[in-house]
Amino acid sequence: MQRRRLGQSGISVTDICMGTMTFGSQCDESTSHAILDRAYDAGIDFYDAAEMYPVPPRAETFGITEEIVGRWLRTKPREQVIIATKITGPGHGWFSPPVRGGRTALDALQIRKACEASLRRLQTDYIDLYQTHWPDHFMRYEDTLAALGRLQEEGKVRAIGCSNETCWGLMKSLWAAEKHGVPRYDSVQNNFSLINRRCESELAQVCRREQVSLLPYSPLGGGVLTGKYLDGLPPGARFTDYLQNGGPRQKQMAERFVNPRTLKAVRRLKEIADDIGVSLTAMSVAWSRQHDFVASTIIGATSVEQLEESLLARDLVLDDATMQRIDQVEVDIPNPMREDGLRRL
Repeated sequence: MQRRRLGQSGISVTDICMGTMTFGSQCDESTSHAILDRAYDAGIDFYDAAEMYPVPPRAETFGITEEIVGRWLRTKPREQVIIATKITGPGHGWFSPPVRGGRTALDALQIRKACEASLRRLQTDYIDLYQTHWPDHFMRYEDTLAALGRLQEEGKVRAIGCSNETCWGLMKSLWAAEKHGVPRYDSVQNNFSLINRRCESELAQVCRREQVSLLPYSPLGGGVLTGKYLDGLPPGARFTDYLQNGGPRQKQMAERFVNPRTLKAVRRLKEIADDIGVSLTAMSVAWSRQHDFVASTIIGATSVEQLEESLLARDLVLDDATMQRIDQVEVDIPNPMREDGLRRL
């Protein structure tokens, strides 16, 4: 693995990050700790959580993931682990977070309450990277950034970032930081994978020119890029549950990932992976790591065995010929997660 700097901050991280959103739902605590231990032993020092995890978010499970990570964190030297977590932000699309009396605006009071609650659950006195999980385009960015900056001044947060942000929103936040003299975001965490390459256009240019690091989540397309949905809906998989048992918003989300065009693209991509003698999982993670605007790719797992698949990408470099074949799939099946009638995240 390589190390890369987060934006303009003083923090450098491994270029693979361990995501934790399944901890407390699909993974019990012992399994979660086994996954974290394996990631740590493999050299990963960057771990991403959120106050609303695990997913799907429910009132009775809110914050459990941070608690699980916090109990594990106590077993490791704190200075050797880089912890990221997120304040929920306003409800967006398929969830309505059960926090702070149903209020989730990114104002100073709620930012402070959320941060202090995350610190307690994580059993630490500082968070390395504190992120806004969803943007609040009704708040003035300078107010949100100023509130986050006060947490930095107090030593509770080292760097700040955003997630699920638009190009407009990221540029607006950078403008506000420069104009008002408040801290700027060092990272943006958005969905980016071989079946969702939208970040390569405008957002990539913002990241490159403004020195903001992309932290791609779901590099396996919610598991679709493992190939496990090619023969139908696998039992126990997240999108199987969403499609069979979820509400309208969860079904809509699942259909963005699992639809005829994504599956057609995955079949093509699997042929490429087979030809070069690697798993589709490893190729997908390696592809994400090879972008210059990416600092660290966030992987997830529900078992140590699943994690081992992604770890095969640690030192995998795809040659130019392979990258060109991958690009041709996007040319032939552009943006397969944007089928007509499906809402955009």
